[in-house]
Amino acid sequence: MNLFSLMQKRNEDAGPIRVGVIGAGKFSSMFLTQAVNAETIHVVGVADIDVPKARGALERTGWAADRYAASSFDEALRNGTTFVTDSADALVELPQVEVILEITGNPLIGTYHALKSIDNGKHVVMVNVEADCMVGPILQRRAQAAGVVYSMAYGDQPALISELVDWCRTVGFDVVAAGKGTKYLPEYNYSTPDTVWDYYGFTAEQLATGDFNPKMFNSFLDGTKSAIEMAAVANGTGLIPQDEGLNFTPVGVDDLPRMLKEREKGGTLSRRGTVELISSLNRDGSPVFRDLRWGVYVTFEAKTDYAAQCFAEYGVITDESGRYGSLYRPYHMIGLELPVSIASAVLRGEATGSPTGFRGDVVSTAKKDLRAGDTLDGEGGYAVFGKLAPAHLSLEHNALPLGLAHGAKLIRDVPKDSTVSWDDVVVDETLQAVRVRRELEAEFRAESLVVA
Repeated sequence: MNLFSLMQKRNEDAGPIRVGVIGAGKFSSMFLTQAVNAETIHVVGVADIDVPKARGALERTGWAADRYAASSFDEALRNGTTFVTDSADALVELPQVEVILEITGNPLIGTYHALKSIDNGKHVVMVNVEADCMVGPILQRRAQAAGVVYSMAYGDQPALISELVDWCRTVGFDVVAAGKGTKYLPEYNYSTPDTVWDYYGFTAEQLATGDFNPKMFNSFLDGTKSAIEMAAVANGTGLIPQDEGLNFTPVGVDDLPRMLKEREKGGTLSRRGTVELISSLNRDGSPVFRDLRWGVYVTFEAKTDYAAQCFAEYGVITDESGRYGSLYRPYHMIGLELPVSIASAVLRGEATGSPTGFRGDVVSTAKKDLRAGDTLDGEGGYAVFGKLAPAHLSLEHNALPLGLAHGAKLIRDVPKDSTVSWDDVVVDETLQAVRVRRELEAEFRAESLVVA
């Protein structure tokens, strides 16, 4: 509750926090529009392989042209301006930069950027949840060993959900479930980049702004992004995914305590202490009353009769027993809230959520009957969607993580709705992300044997 005063004190003593941004898409744009007027943050550089796109993002988000006209990092540091570059490596290697924001959304390149940043002594705010859910536990261990912070991005749902879980545990409630809302119907699992805009209903004018990537938006629609985010939450909080993955239960905020509890208690969960998505649409397509489409939630149980009595006295909405309650946040503001992670990492040495183990995974699942010889096109594409699974089941089925499904070539048929396994594909084992993922799987299997 004193981050802003810490930022002011830091600014007085040593100048603004020096930040490097990799990736210039929608999330970056939302951060940049906050940073343009922030005296406590200096965006030293923005790196994107498409430099005109990066410049366009700065212009669109309120930056005057002279603010990002620096011809080098040296000039940017001298004048407090920003250098736009196509070299993320040069940005990461710059000694003066304290924290890197990895916002590319590409799990392969995101893994590379995170490891390089850690090796160069930089804190990492990993907006790239795609990479985090695939290899995050390894990245966190590397960062810890290097004495830097590896953090979820505040404003994105995983960090906000983790915050609610932490609140529950700190004040002494048992966490029953945690998650977020979304717009979901079962048919969405099979959406492709060709059909995605029909489901969203965006206008041609909106699409023309350049902020709307069909594969990215399709990954939100087909359940992949939901699985990715819930895997990150599981790995960061210790909550264990249900064996069936996500049920996308249609439920409004007033019914969270009644529905988001164990089935044997009259709820919908097959496991207590889990993650779950809730839908803003009933299965017939009608809207859920008081939905939580843009928000996050946690359901919890009072440990004593007296605590349950306090729920009643202070107007807490509960289930019929009076013991299950919930807390929710109706909105998340994504990149607009990212300065919280920056300040927390640099000034407190703390992450706003970070993996503490490998508990959830996102497995590649066929959208249609796939044939030997097909090449998978990854997240939000035509061939596969991501499905949440407990890590132990993912490894038991030798499942191909969704983050490695782009460019993998099938060597045998995979029926629709089936899990694609490592044995079904040929992947480039020399890729750094593949090697790190193999390391994660080997470590988890070894740890499981020790526990057993």
